[in-house]
Amino acid sequence: MDYSKVLNTTLASLPPSGIRRFFDIANEVKADDMISLSIGEPDFATPWHIREKGITSLEQGKTWYSANAGLLELREAISRRIARHTAVEFDPRSEIVVTVGGSEALDIGIRALVNTGDEVLVPSPSFVCYAPLVAMAGGVPVSIVTKAENGFRLTADELRAAITPRTKLLILPFPNNPTGAVMRREHLEAIADVLRDTDIMVISDEIYGALTYGDAPHVSAVQIEGLRERTLLVDGFSKAYAMTGWRLGYICGPEPVMKQVVKLHQYAIMCAPTTAQHAAIEAMENGDEDIAYMRGEYDARRRLILQELNDMGLTCFEPEGAFYVFPSIQISGLTSEEFCEQLLLRHHVAIVPGTAFGDGGEGFARISYCYSVNHIMEAMKRIRRFLQELKEEAR
Repeated sequence: MDYSKVLNTTLASLPPSGIRRFFDIANEVKADDMISLSIGEPDFATPWHIREKGITSLEQGKTWYSANAGLLELREAISRRIARHTAVEFDPRSEIVVTVGGSEALDIGIRALVNTGDEVLVPSPSFVCYAPLVAMAGGVPVSIVTKAENGFRLTADELRAAITPRTKLLILPFPNNPTGAVMRREHLEAIADVLRDTDIMVISDEIYGALTYGDAPHVSAVQIEGLRERTLLVDGFSKAYAMTGWRLGYICGPEPVMKQVVKLHQYAIMCAPTTAQHAAIEAMENGDEDIAYMRGEYDARRRLILQELNDMGLTCFEPEGAFYVFPSIQISGLTSEEFCEQLLLRHHVAIVPGTAFGDGGEGFARISYCYSVNHIMEAMKRIRRFLQELKEEAR
């Protein structure tokens, strides 16, 4: 049988994730001293009081389906937390859907909005899933390359230049993976001014919203006049609460759109895992101190790794959110792929080439600092040694 004739052609044409490719290569290299700083997974266990609620729900036999949109108690807790941090109200009965991770939220949000041929604007570098999800929905992803000199933020001028009559949707992936860039209030207000008097929708992926550094708190797109009524807010529990394996997220937005979102969720998923939902209620209600502790730890690692990279000549924009740095590797004379592959094979350190994150990623690499200080410092020593070897080989 010729399977090339039966496969979905759009899906077959998409490349696999560049992040996972390097993760898999690292697993294939048989080395006891391998250090991987490639995956964005917190090295903290889910806080015990959150795990305990999940365990208790199992012991009590709470193992049935929930409502399609999720346990009402959880949706109410999500609504209260958003209101607490943004002063924006979402109706838990009609404007919030609990999903299987933020990834499903992005998928069904995009599919609820995008028709065949619609253009979707995707700032780049950004997480690997946006453009493929748009393509699988029949849309046309349009990359907007952000620049280090602008702090890797999306500017109003860049957005304005990318809009065409076919533009349906803008993805706002901030705080950003891989760059750590953050959009502050004034930057979001400038974006709102460009979108005013259009029917362009926004999906604001704020999965790292709780992990921003410095004195200025995270500002959500839904807090900005002119964005609230056109924005689907995506968030989840994986990053802020160290709940990656629980696979739980949520999407919030205007009721007319959410009616279609929940319909997709009904047919594709039914409901998110109920055990995870019970644990998430505890996270929403009593997890702020956990976030504050982990954010403090990440901030210390951020400052440490930033100093190390700049000291060795890998100039690095200072990330203000998430848990990644995105240093320039151009002094090596190698491409991003060559740099990361040689570092992996020669010194057993796995990081991700910037090209995995789309246009604008060449010349950079992503390093995650959600790992122990010991791992980070050993990796920095090996990278420094690698750069010295390259310098000597170039003589």
